[in-house]
Amino acid sequence: MTMIAHLHGVVVAKTVERVVVDVQGVGYQVVVPLSTYDALPDLQERATLLTTMYVREDTLRLYGFATPDEQDVFERLISVSSVGSRLALNMLSSLSAADLRQAIAQADTRQLQAIPGVGRKTAERVVLELQDKMAGLDLARAGPSQLVVTTDEQVIRDGVSALRNFGYRHTEAGKVGRAVHANQESSPTLEALLKAALQALVR
Repeated sequence: MTMIAHLHGVVVAKTVERVVVDVQGVGYQVVVPLSTYDALPDLQERATLLTTMYVREDTLRLYGFATPDEQDVFERLISVSSVGSRLALNMLSSLSAADLRQAIAQADTRQLQAIPGVGRKTAERVVLELQDKMAGLDLARAGPSQLVVTTDEQVIRDGVSALRNFGYRHTEAGKVGRAVHANQESSPTLEALLKAALQALVR
């Protein structure tokens, strides 16, 4: 089986969960975490995604990541017996790769259980199998983004980061931030985006 290490092409379609990258006329559908979706450029712009092929019986999917750190954490998570690709992706969409590394290294099962779909047994299993591996790595390590980030995308990412600091989950903050941005007639400032997002979240 041919393994695809990365894709570089034009973004022709994207949703919160999937992106289609056209590479010389071939469209590759790639499943991505929310953090990678946040980093994607606009449609018809070029992007590079690091990829991991996931094969299980009748399932074959291509997963894409903006940074080597995201990809590394994903691959370590799916090596745990009780964690499938869907749950690993959800974990990366709820916490950053660095936060996941830190939570596992510090055996913070409470933070892991706060992620939708992660129960006590799963959190304990992840810590049991990965704690030593995560503790031996530089928790601050994060590879540079492989994607071109537009000014609007940067405003959205800064807005999501601010909303997370206010206590909102990454998934919730990302969805609201993008929805608010899409409803703006012109490119909003960070202040305007945050104001509108907070108003939407408290309704």
